[in-house]
Amino acid sequence: MEPEEFDTDVLRQFVLAFKKGKLKPIVKSQPVPKNNKGPVKVVVGKTFDTIVMDPKNDVLIEFYAPWCGHCKKLEPVYNELGKKYKNEKNLIIAKMDATANDVTNDHYKVEGFPTIYFAPKDKKNNPIKFEGGDRDLEHLSKFIEEHATKLSRTKEEL
Repeated sequence: MEPEEFDTDVLRQFVLAFKKGKLKPIVKSQPVPKNNKGPVKVVVGKTFDTIVMDPKNDVLIEFYAPWCGHCKKLEPVYNELGKKYKNEKNLIIAKMDATANDVTNDHYKVEGFPTIYFAPKDKKNNPIKFEGGDRDLEHLSKFIEEHATKLSRTKEEL
């Protein structure tokens, strides 16, 4: 509830709207990016459901903090990963500043930075957390290929 003026009438109307299920949750969110065509999609609080929870796509999502040293070190690797898989129709490589946006699904717990999850298109409420491997192109690629529901098989150039 974010009333500009708070009195009994405002509170009463809020409670009635709540009981009728007519309230929309307030989601902390950065502005929706106007251009989101890069190899790594930017997710904000308002687009989490439409991008990460989209049942048509597998999504690898990194939750980061702008001040985090590990996140800064990962950024060029993560951009390379996005470029590597940019032609995959059903795979999205995404990132979200978890300090400026609400994660709107309780299955995506962010307890440290960076936190990386793979959300298979058929198991959005059962994401797979990336743990225990080096955060390099090789290990992240292996993680994607292990969990992806469908990847086009193209021959890598030698």
